[in-house]
Amino acid sequence: MVRTGDAAFVGAARTAGRLPLVCGPYRVPFLLNLPGAGERVSGELYAVSPRALARMDELEGTRKGHYERLPISVVVVDGDGGQEAAEVDAEAYYAHGSYAGELWRRNEETGYKVYSEKEAKGYVKRADRPQDITFLDQIRIFLASPQT
Repeated sequence: MVRTGDAAFVGAARTAGRLPLVCGPYRVPFLLNLPGAGERVSGELYAVSPRALARMDELEGTRKGHYERLPISVVVVDGDGGQEAAEVDAEAYYAHGSYAGELWRRNEETGYKVYSEKEAKGYVKRADRPQDITFLDQIRIFLASPQT
């Protein structure tokens, strides 16, 4: 999307408030809309075109109940010293509310501050996951399975 001019990197950012960031099936990251729980999460902020937003909604499965795109307040972080610069209103993809609370409990109400290489270890690409069941079914199986 950046190559086509439909997205532009704004900068590093951190959630203004605490939110849980957890991993679900296949080490897929999920931001949970549970304000006050979790940590202030670090990530990246992009400005995107309406066309890019529609494509991202499709990729994130918003019509299928995988994720929800909702408002979020983030603080842009100065790249030099990591100082917080300006707070801005944006949108983020959260785990769908139909399973977010259960996903938080499944992660023992412990989240991450960032989804880095360490947290992503074991991530399975979409093409390498079972194709005969839906992602929602994969989430349900993950939630029902015993923790290891």
